[in-house]
Amino acid sequence: MGVKASQFSFARLQNADPILGVDMSSTGEVGCMGDTYEEALLNSLIATGYKIPSKEKGIMLSSGGAKEKASLLDAAQALVKAGYTVYASEGTAKYLNENGAKAIAVAWPDDETSANENVMDMIHDHKFDLIVNIPKNHSKRELTNGYKIRRGAIDHNIPLITNARLASAFIESFCALVQEDLQIKSWQEYE
Repeated sequence: MGVKASQFSFARLQNADPILGVDMSSTGEVGCMGDTYEEALLNSLIATGYKIPSKEKGIMLSSGGAKEKASLLDAAQALVKAGYTVYASEGTAKYLNENGAKAIAVAWPDDETSANENVMDMIHDHKFDLIVNIPKNHSKRELTNGYKIRRGAIDHNIPLITNARLASAFIESFCALVQEDLQIKSWQEYE
């Protein structure tokens, strides 16, 4: 199985919003092989700079609209089952908790009234090993808060995913395989 992953240079683009639009924004690609889709996907994402999250830190999910929330539910349940701590924006946490995936709610960057810990403080303190931030709509508040979270992830060198399908595939892959399961093979060993 082969998977090609894009490499992005958002860390080099000061103040750029690290989200993909209709144009191709990658600065390179990495193609990797594996005996399974999960192995090939992990190989390709690791080759572009992602890392398999540790269980000592949390994973932050901000899943956008209802469709994206539903598409990330299986992945969130896999995280909980695998022993990861899941943090989520308040709306996402409510949805996940109602559907059997335990999540700890965090406050948005501009929310000063919430009793929950602010996501920007947690990013600054490096409490996450992965951030999934799917934009919900184009309202000013959504765009501003989403930008702050995405930019904070990039500026603090925390892996960021802004696509629900990729996030689900990555999460389900690293929950199914551990890094030690990934094989190093020559090109000729793949048939």
